[in-house]
Amino acid sequence: MIELYIDGASAGNPGPSGAGVFIKNGDQSQKHAIPLGIMSNHEAEYEALIHGLTLCLPYRKQIISCRTDSQAVFGAVEKRFIKNKRYLNYFEQMIPLLDQYDLFFIKWIPSKENHVADELARKAVFYK
Repeated sequence: MIELYIDGASAGNPGPSGAGVFIKNGDQSQKHAIPLGIMSNHEAEYEALIHGLTLCLPYRKQIISCRTDSQAVFGAVEKRFIKNKRYLNYFEQMIPLLDQYDLFFIKWIPSKENHVADELARKAVFYK
């Protein structure tokens, strides 16, 4: 099973933003701090999911267990529905990616349990 932890961060809302993606595959792991430019925190959270899904494509035949501390991202994936049409473009990017996975699960976790992805996202905000 592949464990995927994702988080987005912004310094301002909107402001400089970053995505953190932490992938655990047994005793191996990958850490990605991805600068995103100026956007809102919610946009950064969706970007983190899209980057995570893209980075995990080589594992799409395995079980992917994704963890996020974003209620919005969790709800959009779980229900395959997005309330706020402002984020429709992200939704339209994530659905075809999700459909490529044989078994993809998402779970909401408290921020304190997502510290590695959070640290990566914050690092990406100030990456120069």
